[in-house]
Amino acid sequence: MKVKSMIPALWSERALDPAPFRALRQEVDRLFNDFTSDIALPSQWTGGGKLAIKVDVAETDKTIEVTAELPGVNEKEIDVSLSGDMLTIKAEKKSDKEEKTKDYHLVERSYGTFQRSMQLPFQADAAKIDAKFDKGVLKLVVQKPAEAQTRQQKVEVKTAA
Repeated sequence: MKVKSMIPALWSERALDPAPFRALRQEVDRLFNDFTSDIALPSQWTGGGKLAIKVDVAETDKTIEVTAELPGVNEKEIDVSLSGDMLTIKAEKKSDKEEKTKDYHLVERSYGTFQRSMQLPFQADAAKIDAKFDKGVLKLVVQKPAEAQTRQQKVEVKTAA
């Protein structure tokens, strides 16, 4: 009876091929990127890159109301712009912290640029946008043009004969 060794098969080039692990790594990276793409991470996690602004949008018959959370942002660092039907909110947050004691000196700086653009269902007039900022919350009220305002009409319901 002949005994066949399995050791050479385990160490063959095919067994050491990194391709299956490469595919697994790419899939894990894709899943992580998909998971974090909509999350506004602190700038120290993202290398100071652009972060997403979390917004709530509500619509009434005559307006669209946008509420944006901008914690720790100074009112002077907020830029709201309108280009046709594209509304853009930009903000920059800067933070410096310095701590000195007898044993150590700590200096920390963090910053982040926030941006969010949204397409409105109509061409808006920048002069008809009311913007208020209070305690880290920006509230925009965009007036709808007359042709975009909801007009309700009563529909008569008749009984079938």
